[in-house]
Amino acid sequence: MAQIRQLNKETTKHSEAQLPISNGAKAILKNYRQSPRKVRLVADAIRGKSVSRAEILLTHMDKLAAKQVKKLLAAAVANAKQGGLEKENLLIKNIAVDKGFVFKKSMPRARGRATPIRKRTSHITLELRSSGSNNEVRSKK
Repeated sequence: MAQIRQLNKETTKHSEAQLPISNGAKAILKNYRQSPRKVRLVADAIRGKSVSRAEILLTHMDKLAAKQVKKLLAAAVANAKQGGLEKENLLIKNIAVDKGFVFKKSMPRARGRATPIRKRTSHITLELRSSGSNNEVRSKK
């Protein structure tokens, strides 16, 4: 019984050594006051690119959301630096644009009717990963 416990402790030590420390960073922008459909155009342009390439694209992109996405990218890079990663090695792993809540108003129309006005908002989630790291942990089997 003692030998089994000793063996379990040894295998646990080896498996802990294989786990990656931190290979990415994340930043979230909530309740951005622009339609998700419009923000997704910007998100699709930078998905999978390196951080430096994405910054260049966002600087020269003629979309209103590009400025906010660039600020979000800078926040994610700052989070990655805090975790010990370098900016040159970072890639955009995932960028998701989800719908937020909708402001609802109504506009008066003819004959006493009203039509709805929907002011849509977006939630943007940006994830970075290091280009030299593997996301999966390999076992010794």
